[in-house]
Amino acid sequence: MYNCALLKFKDIASQDGHLTSIEEKIHVPFKIKRIYYITGVAQNIARGFHAHRRLQQVLICLNGSIKIKVKNPNEEQIIELNNPSVGLYIGPLVWHEMFDFTKKSVLLVVASEHYAGEDYIRDYNHYLTEAKATFAEHPVNPL
Repeated sequence: MYNCALLKFKDIASQDGHLTSIEEKIHVPFKIKRIYYITGVAQNIARGFHAHRRLQQVLICLNGSIKIKVKNPNEEQIIELNNPSVGLYIGPLVWHEMFDFTKKSVLLVVASEHYAGEDYIRDYNHYLTEAKATFAEHPVNPL
């Protein structure tokens, strides 16, 4: 899918556990300006329901599992995140919804920008209007 991809991080496993590192412009394609995490979401709650105009982000499920629906005017996919050494890159103008949070799931988000409310598109019809021109230029590709 255009502007959306799974990223595999280097996972160093030993008898002492796992160490996974993430470096800006090496493992993620942008300079990291903000990191936040989401915890304590009930299994029947869905979050997200928005896209960003400029922000790039990588979503990483550190514990448990979470499903992410990503869509643009041409495509829609559901990706399950359940491995802390795999992240989901979501670029600008990709609508996303997060759901099926398992008990004690932890979703870490690494973002390219500081929080800016004006960057969010929260109305799906308005999103389609803005995104159609961008995605008309890009063919449909599988994730």
